[in-house]
Amino acid sequence: MVADLATEIKDERVLAAVSRVPRERFIPRESQRMAYEDGPLPIGQGQTISQPLIIAIMTEALQLSGGEKVLEVGTGSGYQAAILAEVSRQVITVERLPKLADSARRVLDSLGYRNIEVKINTETIGWPEEAPYDAILVTAAAPQVPASLLSQLAVGGRMVLPVGSRYLQELCKVVKHPHKNDIQDLGGCRFVPLVGPDGWEE
Repeated sequence: MVADLATEIKDERVLAAVSRVPRERFIPRESQRMAYEDGPLPIGQGQTISQPLIIAIMTEALQLSGGEKVLEVGTGSGYQAAILAEVSRQVITVERLPKLADSARRVLDSLGYRNIEVKINTETIGWPEEAPYDAILVTAAAPQVPASLLSQLAVGGRMVLPVGSRYLQELCKVVKHPHKNDIQDLGGCRFVPLVGPDGWEE
């Protein structure tokens, strides 16, 4: 799988992270035989683990050097958090579904990750208590770039997220500046909807 990703992903640290994290540990037993195929897989409660290429593209776009504090919105299985933890200093990952958060926490703990904090939050988007963040990655689709997440991003920080309708989005990279943010289109994608403030109604 890593060899296939290397045709599009140039950040060697991201490729090394993908090679180290056992994706099969983050998916249900009945789907583990498909763990290293380049496609999304269901993880329960109407949620999915994204395809490895999309995960690698989003991680690479954050331009992490190893010393950053990163916020992930939408823990899901915990796999993306593990990839981020391999290439940054600290990851705070937030999930609105307690069952998924608990499952992800157990897997991440069993794999020895000590630089990941799994939080449950149903009231707001993100985790303002630990802001500002050097980078933010959102694993669910928002109708627009959430103002509440921009307020949690440090000046000069990067945020990567899908933006669009409930069913089809563009992957966007936002670089925060004091007066005007830069927004780059990274291509089409399809994610589950971001539910809550600055997102979609359940």
